[in-house]
Amino acid sequence: MAEEERMIKMEVDYSEQVAQAIPECEALAQASKLNEAIDKLLVLEKQTRAAGDAISASKVLVCIVSLCYKANDWPLLKEHVTSLCKRRGHFKLAVTKMVQRCCEMVTEVENMEKKLELIEVLRTVTEGKIYVENERARITRTLAAIHEKDGEDEKAAKILQELQVETFGSMEKKEKVEFILEQMRLCFQTKDYIRTSIISKKISTKYFESKDSEELKLRYYRQMIELNLHHKDHLAVSKNYYEIYTTPTIKEDDAKWKEALQRVVIYLILSEYNNEQSDMLARIKKDSNLSKLPYYQNVLMCFDTAELLNWSILKEVYSKHLKSSTGEAPSPLDKEENWDELQKRVVEHNIRVLAKYYTRISLSHFSNLLHLDTKEAEKRLCEQVVKGTVTAKIDRLDGIISFSKPKDTEEVLNAWSGNLNSVMNLIGNCNHLITKERMVHQVS
Repeated sequence: MAEEERMIKMEVDYSEQVAQAIPECEALAQASKLNEAIDKLLVLEKQTRAAGDAISASKVLVCIVSLCYKANDWPLLKEHVTSLCKRRGHFKLAVTKMVQRCCEMVTEVENMEKKLELIEVLRTVTEGKIYVENERARITRTLAAIHEKDGEDEKAAKILQELQVETFGSMEKKEKVEFILEQMRLCFQTKDYIRTSIISKKISTKYFESKDSEELKLRYYRQMIELNLHHKDHLAVSKNYYEIYTTPTIKEDDAKWKEALQRVVIYLILSEYNNEQSDMLARIKKDSNLSKLPYYQNVLMCFDTAELLNWSILKEVYSKHLKSSTGEAPSPLDKEENWDELQKRVVEHNIRVLAKYYTRISLSHFSNLLHLDTKEAEKRLCEQVVKGTVTAKIDRLDGIISFSKPKDTEEVLNAWSGNLNSVMNLIGNCNHLITKERMVHQVS
């Protein structure tokens, strides 16, 4: 109950009168005297409201809408729902109880036209009222489901986006997450990928650490996989699969954890090299379950060693096993575009290895080691230099690649200062030794 309601002192207790009046009014409604019954209840509602009896007022309001519903008088029901919510000095508890009863009617009624009319009335009377924000959210979700069923996905997504459930203080976390996941699903379904990304950030992944959130966790990360695959963010996809892999219910099923771990490895080797990717590779490499997938372990180790990889041999040895899947879904490497992506990662790995072992190398020898023509090898090297993975300069006239990292002015100044200090120390030692020899010579 709101603060202002707690301050109102109940002057008269109408519980006995209400308990007596409700059965009488129900009997009148059954005798086709609905208007007479409602008029009697409206008088009683005014008395309970004036006396500050919120509990009795709640019972009266619920009885009014229930009688209209049972009599199948929808115009009268909508009229009283609207008018009772606008009464001066109405009790929030009473309105909440009435709205909750109307929400139950929404699930009970089968006629779609009447259901939509009631939903619209409830959405109108609950707009801007914090104390019925949960009820408004639920009926809005029901409305969105109806539109989606009718094939109006964009309309359903727009209606659902109106509500910012993350700001609802009275709604449970589980229901909030379910609501946000539904918003994400509809936005993705309507190809609104930017909004899907924004909405996904409203869910704190810390919530998934609780025991009863595994189902929602799996739903969330599967939706994130679809979104990240659209953005071709392979590292994010690998992380999403890793979260699925670490879920206890997945760990208990051999087929499911093997499928998840396989995809962790595949998308990890498909992702571009950076500190984050390198850190995750080192973490996955230590997983004890990886030894149960020997081919995936071996291909992961290939990218962790500072040795040149031969693409044709790698494809010949691992293609059959990487294309197979322990789960129902096909392997990501069934797609030819992912093999092309993997070939790029092999070339990038080889460039990093060459940059580690060579300071200078001819362009022709460099392209031979990469198994590419000179033009393609130069293009791939330039891409890596732009990304900051390696530091290199190409002398096209001489056909020489230099991998030496240029020193900045601070490093040069520090080196010069260090050398100068060394020279001064040597001069000081020499002067000391000369002075010592002179003194010895004078004594002798």
